[in-house]
Amino acid sequence: MELLQLKYFRTVARLQHMTRAAEELGIAQPALSQTIARLEAELGVPLFERTGRGIRLNHYGKAYIQHVERIFLELEQGQRELASISGGTQGQVELALSVATHLLPDILGTFRLEYPSIRFRLSQHDVTTMAQQLQRGAYDLCITSPPIQQADIESIVLLTEDIRLALPAWHPLAHRSQIALHEVADEAFICLKPEYSLRQLTDSFCQQAGFRPHIAFESDEPSTIRGLISAGLGISFVPALSWSGSVGSAVIELPISNPGCQRTLGLSWSTKHLQSEAARRFQHFVTNYFARLATHPNNKDG
Repeated sequence: MELLQLKYFRTVARLQHMTRAAEELGIAQPALSQTIARLEAELGVPLFERTGRGIRLNHYGKAYIQHVERIFLELEQGQRELASISGGTQGQVELALSVATHLLPDILGTFRLEYPSIRFRLSQHDVTTMAQQLQRGAYDLCITSPPIQQADIESIVLLTEDIRLALPAWHPLAHRSQIALHEVADEAFICLKPEYSLRQLTDSFCQQAGFRPHIAFESDEPSTIRGLISAGLGISFVPALSWSGSVGSAVIELPISNPGCQRTLGLSWSTKHLQSEAARRFQHFVTNYFARLATHPNNKDG
């Protein structure tokens, strides 16, 4: 049994699709299928059920994947320990986030000017999944809203920011200096999908204002939402600082006077697992980055 076989099995188990797994791994699908078949032959049991054009883990596979994940977790922990011993100027940081994706290129680009040998592996999940993975040691750091509050996880507040209404520049209300949320109860809204924490938060704001938003479009991509506001498809909620400058001149952002609309971003890490020096350096950098953003929102580089 080879580590490469386990890597392939882990990828197929996660994606539940042989073709997509082969594409992600950069190998031909027949070669991947043969590798999985050899692994099953060595173990003496099938690991997957074939369901039409897809596959899924059977009860053998579900039991085995738990052990395989622990193997890779130990290897990753070893890499972090070596990176810590090396002084933190190299290594890999496992970073997951559910917010502030608009800022991520600037954050990583600025950090790597000082630490060019530190690499990143990025993930994007909901807060519940990130908390579970953080406790397992799969991630070094998570950026979420709200900050994760669980046993064995430490969190700090990075930023508390206002949530504003974004309207096309030609909208009849765009000239206002501020707006009460109930005034847009009949407007069409462009929103993130319901599983996103920002969407859940803004739905609660609408509930406080006495209405359910009429949803014209839901998206997984904040950039799509920003573009559709500019196109006049509807209005939306935008975080004032972490989305700062991302909506363009064709969109007006209005402060919301009632109810108070804010969200808090936090940085979290596990207290059960060794944190590499590279992760600690990035933790310090991110804390300072958001402190500068709060003070100088139009100057992300400081």
